[in-house]
Amino acid sequence: MLFNSLDFAIFLPIVFLLYWFVANKNLKLQNLLIVAASYLFYGWWDWRFLFLVLFSSIVDYLVGLGLSKQENPIKRKFLLWTSIATNLGFLGFFKYYNFFQENFVTAFSLFGKQINSHSLTIILPVGISFYTFQTLSYSIDVYRRKLSPTKDFIAFSAFVTFFPQLVAGPIERATHLLPQFYHKRIFEYSKAVDGLRQILWGLFKKVVIADNCAQFANTIFDNSGDYPGSTLLLGAFFFAFQIYGDFSGYSDIAIGVSRLFGFDLMQNFNYPYFSRDIAEFWRRWHISLSTWFRDYLYIPLGGSKGGIWMKVRNTFIIFLVSGFWHGANWTFIAWGALNALFFLPLLVTNNNRNHLGIVSQDRTLPTFREFLMMSTTFVMTLFSWIFFRAENITHAKTIFSTIFSKSLFAIPYFKDGSLALPTLILVALFIVIEWIGRKRPYAIAHFDSNWSRISRYTLYYSILALIFWFGGKDQQFIYFQF
Repeated sequence: MLFNSLDFAIFLPIVFLLYWFVANKNLKLQNLLIVAASYLFYGWWDWRFLFLVLFSSIVDYLVGLGLSKQENPIKRKFLLWTSIATNLGFLGFFKYYNFFQENFVTAFSLFGKQINSHSLTIILPVGISFYTFQTLSYSIDVYRRKLSPTKDFIAFSAFVTFFPQLVAGPIERATHLLPQFYHKRIFEYSKAVDGLRQILWGLFKKVVIADNCAQFANTIFDNSGDYPGSTLLLGAFFFAFQIYGDFSGYSDIAIGVSRLFGFDLMQNFNYPYFSRDIAEFWRRWHISLSTWFRDYLYIPLGGSKGGIWMKVRNTFIIFLVSGFWHGANWTFIAWGALNALFFLPLLVTNNNRNHLGIVSQDRTLPTFREFLMMSTTFVMTLFSWIFFRAENITHAKTIFSTIFSKSLFAIPYFKDGSLALPTLILVALFIVIEWIGRKRPYAIAHFDSNWSRISRYTLYYSILALIFWFGGKDQQFIYFQF
């Protein structure tokens, strides 16, 4: 079920009314309603994969109970690896089986050995990369004794399947989200209004910014051989705002919907395109995933405590795994490797934590130096997105070779190019609003206190009008494929 669909527009009010007016006096009933709503939300896409979610939930629930009764280190590790093997086994099969099979055959063919092997027709379950990591965080934290295992299977199921963030995050930690299912929720008008405001902004990002940019990005990348370097660079620009608007828009809607039900989710994006270096970018982009890899992979590998070679090794591992997490294609691995190369100079010179605060904290406009740093970081990110969007490595190389040619200085052109100007104006407006609201969790949060009532509602209805004007396409979110 898509957030930007009529189905969800009907589903959400029904669940909201049942939650606050029917089940509000019984915590377990509220949690059970969330589980039922979440299974309906996920099963709307394909009910068969509900068994996969259920099985994963049962395994990790039982592992948690087992860890609570077990003190033997070897048996505790066995239980932990049962959880890891089960979750990553499902993820590996559905997402990476054909990738490994095809590359295995290709590798042997290089040595003159022909292997008869056939790919399987496998449907990738929506959100498997997200809920797999979420439930894994529970098993790992219980094993580390950072979290007491739950005996409430309904609360645990609600944590695993919580519908606002089930299929595309944020990837919540059990230490943060699970305890929220133990306590009675009380409806707070101000929190609900804030949630609606964030949903509105998330829909604007998705429907108005991302979906419009997608039209031009898809046209240019799908027909890249027909265009000069200037047009391909413009296509990368459109894709940069497509993926940002699409993914951060989903996160905003998920967080806003959660607030309607009395839950707080972590911030997943923190104005990443205003970053002053690539390290800051990765502290602001897909925060729930980057911190997950930091805590459950980078730090266990030794983090930054060892010598320079250990730091370099761990950095490459974390970026390559992050790239591979996104999909079974060498382009994602190349994307991860390129970001690692961008990051390394900051790491080896100990400059990777220079910019921890908000850019231009006490100024309306950035300094020239800040503007130059943000522009440089954005261009670096832009080039890495080319690998992310390309069909394969050869496609990416062809795009780069065209961009770095004389055609880069040609006037950009493509089919329906005249319609790109309104989209560029919308993107420029979007950047301005994001810049004004960069000190808050989402861009229009500050309008509630700083603007008059008339001004606020003029803005809200203008955003709503744009959503309706550009809506109706039910475009799938990019990260559903991951």
